[in-house]
Amino acid sequence: MFDIEKELKKLPAKPGVYIMHDKDDKIIYVGKAISLKNRVRQYFRKNNKTKRIENMVSLIDHFEYIVTENEAEALILECNLIKKNMPKFNVLLKDDKTYPYIKINVKSDYPDVYLTRRKLNDGAKYFGPYANSGSAKEMIELIKSKFKIRQCKNFKYKDRPCLNYHIKKCLAPCMGYVSKEEYRKQIDEIIDLLEGKTDKIINELKKEMEEASKNMQYETAAYIRDKITAIENVSKRQKVSNIGENDIDVIGLARNDFEVCIEIFFIRKSKMIGREHYFFKGLQDEDKKEIISSFIKQYYLGKPILPNKIMIKEEIDDKDLLELLLTQQANRKLEIKTPQKGEKLRLVDMAENNAYITLNNKEKDKYNVLTELKEVLKLENYPRKIECYDISNISGNFIVAGMCVMENGVIKKNLSRRFKIKTVVDNQDDPKCMNEVIYRRLKHSINAEDKGFGRLPDVIFVDGGITQIRAAKQAMYDLNLNIPIFGMVKNDKHQTRALMDEDRNELKISESLLNAITMFQDSVHDTAIGYHRKLRDESMIKSKLDEIPGIGTAKKALLLKEFGSVEKISKASIEELTKIKGINENLAQTILQHLACQ
Repeated sequence: MFDIEKELKKLPAKPGVYIMHDKDDKIIYVGKAISLKNRVRQYFRKNNKTKRIENMVSLIDHFEYIVTENEAEALILECNLIKKNMPKFNVLLKDDKTYPYIKINVKSDYPDVYLTRRKLNDGAKYFGPYANSGSAKEMIELIKSKFKIRQCKNFKYKDRPCLNYHIKKCLAPCMGYVSKEEYRKQIDEIIDLLEGKTDKIINELKKEMEEASKNMQYETAAYIRDKITAIENVSKRQKVSNIGENDIDVIGLARNDFEVCIEIFFIRKSKMIGREHYFFKGLQDEDKKEIISSFIKQYYLGKPILPNKIMIKEEIDDKDLLELLLTQQANRKLEIKTPQKGEKLRLVDMAENNAYITLNNKEKDKYNVLTELKEVLKLENYPRKIECYDISNISGNFIVAGMCVMENGVIKKNLSRRFKIKTVVDNQDDPKCMNEVIYRRLKHSINAEDKGFGRLPDVIFVDGGITQIRAAKQAMYDLNLNIPIFGMVKNDKHQTRALMDEDRNELKISESLLNAITMFQDSVHDTAIGYHRKLRDESMIKSKLDEIPGIGTAKKALLLKEFGSVEKISKASIEELTKIKGINENLAQTILQHLACQ
């Protein structure tokens, strides 16, 4: 169960994208934030909201987020995710023409540098898209003032140079005053600048700014300062968009003492369109390379659609073999790469960072539950294993018990158990039933340690108040055990209210712990009542259908498969019943007559 209030507390004060889901897991809104912590919280505060936002908030069931390094990355990622998912409550952004590229036609003898809103497959170099068009324009102006490249749109040889040559802003390639090699050297320096290799040019500009300031040319110094700011802004890495390749999966891994988290970023058409994460237990001591290798095998082998490239942090031992198998599977070359520098390495680091955040958030939930329980229940050690019990019956009939287990703060459904009550017959005595089931369970572990039920619990919760607590305590004393036992009491609306100790004290707990206990209580309740209904239904089926002459196991199964229940069978027509294989008109009449008498 997703607890919005609890999840809000885990949000980092970092830039990123947040994704809102409704109860059907459909994405209804995608947004960006400089601080995820501050932005997402705003939606759930009682402040003035537009009707659209109010409607959206009312439909939010859960949310997720992706951390980025800066707001520019978040904006590009937001755009990509909106286009991919078309969320209902987003004001849908335009396509990439909204964001400019800086283009250099490197195939030309004398390339120029300019802004464009269209990215073509023409062999030119494109840089971007840039979220801030103003900074991109500043960069173009900086390049044209710093480098003496042509500024005319259409290059052609002329009889005389233009004004830019005379004011020393162009080397006049149109007049043949500069060689192709010398001009290309300038272009290569510009490409380095646009690729983020800015240290050299920034240092030069800082010297110029300091010199202008010393000479009291403050206007010039301020102009150079703005140029430096433009370079720094436009050079922020656009890892989520500026990859330059199509169809890449990026894998990041994080782990703690309990489990491993693997995060996958999906890059399609040079844009990040989404991510997935997976948790694995029992791998704490395994080599990271082995974990990644095993994951790639399980995740990709046999998958119908594969990326062109898989990027990981560390090279795996069976890389060549996996590449061969996946290449054969895809009928095209597929590479497994370990980036060493640049954008791709930063993207792998980003995936790994998000894996750590995902894992830490999950671990915080478990740790917080255990820590608070230890303090509230006044235990010496953390309650690593907690068992919860509930009794279910109707007027003393079909009496059963359910048991659920919480290990290390996580409910383990596979460890749930069900009991038929043996000593209480046709009598609604829940405390006596609780005594029986606790005694049977504890005795089992005493006689067969670490088998079946496993080791004894550190704490026992019972669904009920003081009478159930005392009944469970008596069973424990009869076996010479000393395990703390607490009751989970409910209010008039049958909602979990508090924990109760054996002295009838209601223990004060936080809202987050109350939510965890409520989930625990609901889980054991579902286990118990599910078993109760199963026994009741089986009894009803046996008493009504098995006593009808001519109805054996096969016909009974066909009837129940077709109609779903005995009640619906009793309401069926002769014609409907005779459609069942082996049932003629006479037998159909017999069925209806017999059920009508019940």
